[in-house]
Amino acid sequence: MGESRVDKDTFYAFMKHIPKAEIHLHIEAVITLDSVKKLYRSRFGTDMSKTEQDTLFSYSDLNGFIKAFLKVQDLFQSVSDFDLVFADFADYLAGNNIVYCEAFFAPTAFLKKGFDYGEMISNFSRNIAAIKEKKNITIKLLVDVSRTFGCDNAMKNYMLLKQFPCSDVIGIGLGGAEQKGPSRNFEPVFDQAKKDGFHVVAHAGEDVGPESIWDAIRFLHAERIGHGITAVQDSRLMVYLKETRLPLEICITSNVFTRKFVKKPENHPIKEMFHKNLLVTVNTDDPVFFKTTLIDEYWIVYNKLNFTMEQIKTLICNGFTASFMSADLKKDFIASVEKVWNGTALPD
Repeated sequence: MGESRVDKDTFYAFMKHIPKAEIHLHIEAVITLDSVKKLYRSRFGTDMSKTEQDTLFSYSDLNGFIKAFLKVQDLFQSVSDFDLVFADFADYLAGNNIVYCEAFFAPTAFLKKGFDYGEMISNFSRNIAAIKEKKNITIKLLVDVSRTFGCDNAMKNYMLLKQFPCSDVIGIGLGGAEQKGPSRNFEPVFDQAKKDGFHVVAHAGEDVGPESIWDAIRFLHAERIGHGITAVQDSRLMVYLKETRLPLEICITSNVFTRKFVKKPENHPIKEMFHKNLLVTVNTDDPVFFKTTLIDEYWIVYNKLNFTMEQIKTLICNGFTASFMSADLKKDFIASVEKVWNGTALPD
């Protein structure tokens, strides 16, 4: 395809053809505003005002975002409300040609509302199977045990995961307010999950320095790091990540939006990480909350960070490489990326 640059419309048209993986995404954050308004009307018996809509998605830091996230969760009244989530989820995945996704689900707020975990998992499995049948998209879930509610609560969530085994749920992740919940506090939960054969991942280095990433590695034995952008502050950590090929789940718009370490896309460290041969992947985190899509994120990488198309192809393949699917499936998906990429014309 050469190295000539293309305009936005051409880029988007091309990228919609390319199969992709996304491995850092929260399912509650794919719900559209239309669905939020339906939940609001059902909950309160009145329409959501324009001011409430604008306020809900208005925040300037990670804690503000988490509060908004919890507000949306609070609108849910029954397990059947997740049908709206998965309908929006399916549209989002299909619209970005995401053929494989590993997504987070945070159960705590729903359990506190009295939802039954087993019923939720049953609903998820039914919706996931329908999406696979109708759109040939594979979805796997990671339970977000969350720093926000402490270790005891995290262990309760994990024990529910064990009590209701499901092939769609492949592990746990540590999310929530990074400053308030150091990884070391959650070591017992992650130790147990590892012993039981589940995958473990952790958000780290998003809102705290590289010491948070080291803790996720040392205490949680995390198999992937969510965000991890502060790794660039520690040369020894950068070497470790390169040598171990420990994947980083990069979310550019999310990192810029929370404005802790990155103020604008052009300054995002993904380019330095990529050129130092770290295994970086591109993701959205919370597409509705941050008003982005996966293709939007790749456009930022291309347009703001000056990645070449060949480098973007590497990033797309990295998404499959860093996933928890089998080695054979990874090869098959990466081969499909190469085939479609080489067979799709990208005009000069």
